[in-house]
Amino acid sequence: MRLMDIPEVRAFILHWGEMGTEWGVNRSVAQIHALLYLSERPLHAEEICEALGLARSNVSNGLKELQSYAIVRRVHVEGDRRDHFTADTDLWDMLMKISAERKKREIDPTIQMLGELAEALEQRGDVPDHVRQRIGRMHDFLGTLASWYDDVRRLPKSTLVTLMKLGGKVARFLPGTN
Repeated sequence: MRLMDIPEVRAFILHWGEMGTEWGVNRSVAQIHALLYLSERPLHAEEICEALGLARSNVSNGLKELQSYAIVRRVHVEGDRRDHFTADTDLWDMLMKISAERKKREIDPTIQMLGELAEALEQRGDVPDHVRQRIGRMHDFLGTLASWYDDVRRLPKSTLVTLMKLGGKVARFLPGTN
């Protein structure tokens, strides 16, 4: 039985594509990822095109995007000259790679820009104080968030899993939260 003949597989791939658009990822890129994630063997681009009904250029661009996130990698299959692709199936590893790449692409440039704006605003006397303060607070907030992320990212996977399972209960260990 082909993977795409399974209704639940099709539903998963379609939903992953829809969710991708909510996360700022192109629908076809998310669908390619979903197909590769569910596949038990590496697939070549033509198989992906056929399974998803996508143009070859769309699949090629999608695979490049997924490789840039390091959640899909190119592999070679003995006896076949075509490139094949496989997805990372370790969910924690995938989460960490995606969040690191999103931080690099979205948060880090924003922190950089806000820092430059805050510095420029300090030199100006013609700007309302509330504008200077709000941009400064946004810069500090995102900087603190990025620092926290970097600290958490260095924790062992087992510690992260434990923290996640504790959820809000972890607040019991913090002063002033009981």
